[in-house]
Amino acid sequence: MTDFVLGLDTFGDVPERDGVPVSHAAAIRQVVEEAVLADELGVDVLAVGEHHRPEYSISAPETVLAAIATRTSRIKLASGVTVLSSDDPVRVFQRFATVDAVSNGRAQVILGRGSFTESFPLFGYDLSDYDVLFEEKLDLFVKLLDERPVTWSGTTRAALENADVFPKTETGRLDTWVGVGGSPQSVVRTARHGLPLMLAIIGGSPARFAPYVDLYQRATAQFGTTAQPVGMHSPGFVADTDEEAKELFYPAYKVIRDRIGALRGWPPLRRTEFDAEVENGSLYIGAPETVARKIAGAVKALDVGRFDLIYSAGAQPAAARMRAVELFGAKVAPMVRDILAS
Repeated sequence: MTDFVLGLDTFGDVPERDGVPVSHAAAIRQVVEEAVLADELGVDVLAVGEHHRPEYSISAPETVLAAIATRTSRIKLASGVTVLSSDDPVRVFQRFATVDAVSNGRAQVILGRGSFTESFPLFGYDLSDYDVLFEEKLDLFVKLLDERPVTWSGTTRAALENADVFPKTETGRLDTWVGVGGSPQSVVRTARHGLPLMLAIIGGSPARFAPYVDLYQRATAQFGTTAQPVGMHSPGFVADTDEEAKELFYPAYKVIRDRIGALRGWPPLRRTEFDAEVENGSLYIGAPETVARKIAGAVKALDVGRFDLIYSAGAQPAAARMRAVELFGAKVAPMVRDILAS
């Protein structure tokens, strides 16, 4: 896998310093420093997610990516994800085309519906339109990718008549993926548009997503579109030892996981469940060797060309998070490549 891509994802979780959560502003600056380190260490992609909740600092990914662009030289700068349903496709295209210009062609937008729904009431959208919002807006965004005047009409925004959108990218096409959390319909939609697929795998055995990869390949063939790269992203954490990684990750992760669970009717996370997920599921936590072996195993099981590690989850110590980035870039990534090449 000579073109295999290894990246890092973060939602700008608010970390702690000396046991106290930092401000949202400090958390954003922390992400910029982590991105600079990842760039120096040769990590392929840094993706930042969009959330509108108090535990996360990043609500405007493209603004953070533009700041990172001025401090880095080679790393790909992605969103992970941009919640297209509650945004305007034209403005999303313009903002990421601007990041692409600032970064000399390193911008990448990953479009999705998001794991939370706070953005819908915040920006005046009705959750009953959840499906049609994404369907129509993705359709418009794909038309914008041709960078020619667009004529489009739908029910979720004003129609466009021969509308030209600026700025144009220097390559003529903005690097665009679709993030999917486990819906076959979403996989088929991505294939229909001929876009690369990013699978969000946050629990259970990664092998259970193999049918989605197969569905994507079959759907592109049926639609006559070109099968693009398939990637996956999953949570994890790297420390100097397996035990240290678990002890640094678990307390903050449990807070986040239980908060999400309360919204979705899940029971509180137990430590035994966490340990089982680390051992056999989709939590990539441990020393560099442990994490590298597990990533390589998942990549082989699904035959994907990209793996992004969501390296922050809740209020881990800021210094530990920076160390996790360092270990991923300096040790985990080279190990994964060596395993896949053997």
